[in-house]
Amino acid sequence: MARDILGVIAGLAVWIAIAVVAGLIMRSAWSEYARVADAMTFTLPMMFARLSIGALATVGAGWTAAVIARRSVLATVTAGLLLVVAFVPQHIILWNKFPVWYHLTFLISLVPLAYLGGQISAPVTPPAATGRA
Repeated sequence: MARDILGVIAGLAVWIAIAVVAGLIMRSAWSEYARVADAMTFTLPMMFARLSIGALATVGAGWTAAVIARRSVLATVTAGLLLVVAFVPQHIILWNKFPVWYHLTFLISLVPLAYLGGQISAPVTPPAATGRA
């Protein structure tokens, strides 16, 4: 259980790290994005880029949770559910800034992408016996 909790916490930290770093890179590399970021008046390509960052961060969170929690489905799904809980209030606040499809795509994808991240983590297997003494 402790590994599951640690995995969830680490997964959420990885989500934040990936999202922050990718967001900073996008702002520095895409001047048009940086210009409209504070007002959140994004173009369609900008919204797809933001959704892609969210997807990458969510898969990373699920992968991290699974690696630490030894491929616990509970840990990966919990990380996804906590992301939903954290982001629903934000998306309610920002409801008029984005189209409905954007909100739904982001929110509905969190649990499945976290689960996917957990599934692509390498299985934990004990070292094989070599037969050497």
